[in-house]
Parts: sequence; structure tokens; C-alpha cells
Amino acid sequence: MHIPDGYLGPVTSGVMYAVMLPVWAVASRMVKKTLRARQVPLLAIGAAFSFVIMMFNVPIPAGTTGHAVGAVLVAILLGPWAACIAVTVALVVQALLFGDGGITAVGANCFNMAFIEVFAGYYIYKLLSGSSPIASGRRVIAAGIAGYLALNIAALSTAIMFGIQPLLHKTANGQALYCPYGLHIAIPAMAGEHLLLFGWIEALVTGLVIKYLQKQDPALLAAGKEALR
Repeated sequence: MHIPDGYLGPVTSGVMYAVMLPVWAVASRMVKKTLRARQVPLLAIGAAFSFVIMMFNVPIPAGTTGHAVGAVLVAILLGPWAACIAVTVALVVQALLFGDGGITAVGANCFNMAFIEVFAGYYIYKLLSGSSPIASGRRVIAAGIAGYLALNIAALSTAIMFGIQPLLHKTANGQALYCPYGLHIAIPAMAGEHLLLFGWIEALVTGLVIKYLQKQDPALLAAGKEALR
């Protein structure tokens, strides 16, 4: 789902940076206000987890890659604002040190994975889990569904960004200046891979980790439940 340099025009890249700058500012303030001292190491672990799971990516036609993100799991444990920071850190490190995702596309990649996926997954999980007990199987199922749906929503957002580039930036004879694939190619390419494969990986990882923590460290999930409130 990482967008490389050269696939988004300056308008899209600039707008995405402009959108994410206030999001990052609010996230920083919220994390300082709400994150407890004992949860700070978990923020670093969440960023590391997201970084590692995103490194296992597969190229997708249309110039991007498919992979799990781990964003919903971090949001469940620490809240969406902390998850936004964690996934942003992972994406920036990948772009700067590993060339996975473009520098000009950091705003767009963070919008898709650190904002859209995080908050979509957070609210889906909150809706589905309701007031069920910490050890309830309902929470495991809710976490898996939230992971699956949120990843695919983020993939759709990425596909739309790709697909509108030929409409926004082209030469006088109609040749695309940036991403050459329209919506009719970008959406099926992104949606197919994530609906059939990566979404299930995200669901499985998210659900299994929640199930494990229910048995091994329910206090961590209790802290996450407070964050949901």
C-alpha cells in the first residue's frame, strides 16, 4: 500500500501533507494528555510491530504494494491517536531508510494507513465489541473484522489516489504525467489483493494477538478499553 515517489502529482501530495499536519499536531497533544507513563514503551513497540509487519509486502500492478499494517491492533491497545503516531513513525522510517514509500508521498501514505485505517478500525472495533467483557470472544471477532475492513478501506483510498492522477495531470495529447492507471485499473488491482489476501492476514494477526492478550495480559486490554472510552 506504500505509494512511491513519482506516482502522485504535486497537488495530491501537497493536499495530503496539508491534511496530515494538523492531524499529527492533534495526535501529539492527545498522546501527551492521555497516554500513561507505563504505556509509553508500548507506543514504541507498536511502531516497531507496524514497521516489521509492513516490511512483508508484495508488489501490486499499478505501482504500489500490498501488505498488512497492524494499525488496528495498536489502536485497540493504545487508542487511535497513539496509533496514528506509531504508524506514522514506522512509515517515515521506512521511507527515509529503506526507500519503502516515497518522501513526497509520506503525507498520502500516512493519510491512508495512519489516519484512515487507524480511525476506521478503531470505530468499527468499538461498535462491534460494545460493552462486552475483556475476555469475551466477541472482542476477538470484533478485532478481526475491524482489521479486515479497515485495511480494505485504506487500500480503496490508496487506489482512488492513484486512479485520479491521469485525470489531474496529463499532457496536451492525453498522456499521464504521473500514475498512468485510471480508477478502472487501480481499484480492482488494490481491492483484489487486499480483499482476498492481505485483509485476512490483518484480521488473523489482530484477532490472534487480542486472544493471546486475553489469556496472558488482560490488564493491557483493560487499559485499551479505557482508551476506547
